[in-house]
Amino acid sequence: MTFKLGAGTGSFSALLRASTVAAAVALGAATVCAQETVKIGFIGPLSGGNAQQGLSARNGFQLAIDQANKAGLPFKLEAVILDDAANPQTGVAAALKLTNDPQVAAATGHWNSGVALATIQVFQRANVPFIVWGAISPKITERNNPMISRVVTTLVNTNEPLAKWAAESVGKKIAIVSDTSDYGFANSQNFSKFYKAAGGSIVAAEAVPVGTTDFRALLTKVKGSAPDAIYFGGVVTEAGLVRQQMVELGMTIPMIGVDGFHDAEFIKIAGSAAEGTVSGIVKEKGNPQLEKLTKDYQAANFAEPATTYTKNAYDSANIIVEAIKKAGTKDKAAIAKAIRETQYDGAMGHTSFDENGQTKLPVELELRTVKNGAWTTR
Repeated sequence: MTFKLGAGTGSFSALLRASTVAAAVALGAATVCAQETVKIGFIGPLSGGNAQQGLSARNGFQLAIDQANKAGLPFKLEAVILDDAANPQTGVAAALKLTNDPQVAAATGHWNSGVALATIQVFQRANVPFIVWGAISPKITERNNPMISRVVTTLVNTNEPLAKWAAESVGKKIAIVSDTSDYGFANSQNFSKFYKAAGGSIVAAEAVPVGTTDFRALLTKVKGSAPDAIYFGGVVTEAGLVRQQMVELGMTIPMIGVDGFHDAEFIKIAGSAAEGTVSGIVKEKGNPQLEKLTKDYQAANFAEPATTYTKNAYDSANIIVEAIKKAGTKDKAAIAKAIRETQYDGAMGHTSFDENGQTKLPVELELRTVKNGAWTTR
């Protein structure tokens, strides 16, 4: 049998070269297709009254994932972003969705302490590493759960210096109003302890469920105790309503608290009544990484403005990526161990963790006051 090769050996060589190129292209395409996809989860309040915090954190998380993918990793990262709606049950459902997906190597989440306390056991049982980017209840890292770490300092770190300042500069009689969540209870408990230690007295203490909208009867009762200020131990929506209704009732005393209501939305809700409100927050210290994040965030044209939680979620995502690069994509216990061994210089500063997974980032309190419709440094 004879095979006809067409126009001679030159055509055969060209055909061979073309076949070789095609094979190489096919091999490259197969390599790209075969690149492993690693999922990293994010959970936060993307709807409801606390959505601004969650949306700005989500954006920081997404920016970190996008930048890591562009940096040329040996695997492809996929962000899995879920809403907890600031609700523990919704948060647990989101955590179960993440932990039931074998491609999810690790996750970060939660602004609300109550939600974090409900989900950390889910991540622990599933052996999925989890970094808390916003929730500040001390209970979250009281026990050494090897899968759980946290990049943000606890409410103890802000309530102690705020209480000392209040006793020295505001007055010796303060009334406490809070919600009944774990966050509200822990804030009230810690502020009260430190305020009394500084020589002050708590003249009234009232707590109501999250979602309460009418505080007038409670505030009228508190007003009768003649406090020098009201300490509010909750978050944005209720804080705005409390402040608004204080002014309606003629209460000219200041309202103070920690960073749970340090948000532009608080000013929108309280309106002109927000003037003079004081929030004690962790002071942000400038560094090259924070400056770069600020520029990159602006360049990314996110719809939401950055908040303090943007950098927290951004650093959390980057810490997870570095841990996966170090430990590999398969062994989640090794990834968790690599997270705990982190020495990371990021937008928050230098992050490292203690034996319980709590950040060792030092805290310096910064007092912010609402002045002319905006939060300003005192």
